[in-house]
Amino acid sequence: MKTIQKLGFILILVGSVWSSCKKDKSEKLTDLSYTLEVDGNQVKFKPVTAGISSYKWDFGDGQSSTEASPVHIYPGKGKYVPTLYATVNGQSAEASTVIRIAKSSPVKLNDQTLEDWNTVTANVITSGVKGGVFRKVKYDYDGNYIYIYIEMASKKTNADIFDFYIDSDNSSSTGLLGGFPGGGYDILLEGPLLTGNMDVFYHNGAQTSFSFQQQSITESYQIGTVVEDGGLLKFEMRLARGKLKNLTGSGARIGIIATKSDWSVSLGYAPDEGQPGFLLEMVE
Repeated sequence: MKTIQKLGFILILVGSVWSSCKKDKSEKLTDLSYTLEVDGNQVKFKPVTAGISSYKWDFGDGQSSTEASPVHIYPGKGKYVPTLYATVNGQSAEASTVIRIAKSSPVKLNDQTLEDWNTVTANVITSGVKGGVFRKVKYDYDGNYIYIYIEMASKKTNADIFDFYIDSDNSSSTGLLGGFPGGGYDILLEGPLLTGNMDVFYHNGAQTSFSFQQQSITESYQIGTVVEDGGLLKFEMRLARGKLKNLTGSGARIGIIATKSDWSVSLGYAPDEGQPGFLLEMVE
């Protein structure tokens, strides 16, 4: 699975072009694509298709721009459908996507610091005696991402393996029953998070069966700042809510397990071993 780089983005690709030549009445298609980076209410748009000679952005909120790569601030929460109308190699084309602007988060993964997590005081796990190497886990969210902060007694070079069990629909009637009680775990993210890739799996068997099918999903997560300080490994990451099934709902339950790189021993649990997965309510 491809690791997301420092700045997350979404690639929009829609073929919607008609020939303007009167003699050739057959429909011709070309690709028009652009990336967008969502940061709270601010969205950066950037076309990646070559051969564009004119631009018109309709941001879906009554505002527009003819800049090539505009930055737009949306007025508040809601669903918006921005559309790029362009001329590509002499032909008209358009591409649209859906953006959901909801609760904003103070967390910025591209700021080279973890200090923004100091303002996150809700949705915090302080590990106990059965937490193992974990010391603290924090969660925050907005309409597009779930943000995660982890403190643990380890080093990046240890190449610990992480398992994220996610009850994405917050329902015990679907997903794996077992491991962390309190939920049915629909999604498993697994791998050496800080030194390699994590794979995405969806539960596909009986609820009492540890049966997961690997998915071909790119850019489902992104790592931010990683710091080692005073014997603690501290890092931040985010999950793309729109990439993982049912994660756009009003709540999810999450449990994290760290395992030694050779799979020989479990190193820690968050929440503590035997406790229910942490319920992150996302109602705003």
